Amino acid sequence: MRRLAILAAVAAMGLAGASFAQTHSVQRQFKGKPGQNINIGIFASMKSDCTAGALPVVRLAQGPMHGKVTVKRGRLRATNFKKCLAMEIPAYIAFYRSTPDFVGHDALTLEIIAKNGKTQFEKITVTVTKPGASQGI
Repeated sequence: MRRLAILAAVAAMGLAGASFAQTHSVQRQFKGKPGQNINIGIFASMKSDCTAGALPVVRLAQGPMHGKVTVKRGRLRATNFKKCLAMEIPAYIAFYRSTPDFVGHDALTLEIIAKNGKTQFEKITVTVTKPGASQGI
C-alpha cells in the first residue's frame, strides 16, 4: 500500500496532464516511534518515456511542533509501474523525527513544486507512539 502512494506521487508530479489543476492538496498519515526517522514521502519526476525528469522543489510550508523534517537525496527503483517495466530515477526522500520524549500527534505541510509549475501540498499527520505500545498479548 505504501509503495502505491509513493508511485502515485511520482506519477502525479512527473506525468501531469492538462486535466490536472495547477494546485493540488493531499492528506497522508504515518506512524512511528519517538526519536526515530519516519519516511513521510519520496518525490521524483518521471517522463512518459520512463526516464528521469527534473526533480521537484520540496519546501516545508508548515513545520511540525514536536519534531523536525529533513530531506535526503536518493534513488527510486520500481518495476511494472504503468508502461515502465523497470526504472531507477533520482528522488528526494523526506523524513520526520520527533523529539526523543514526544508521544502523540504532530502535523506538517510540505509544498512540492514540479518543473512545469504544478504545486501539490502534502498535509501530513504523524502519530508517534511509545515503543511496545502496539504490541498485543
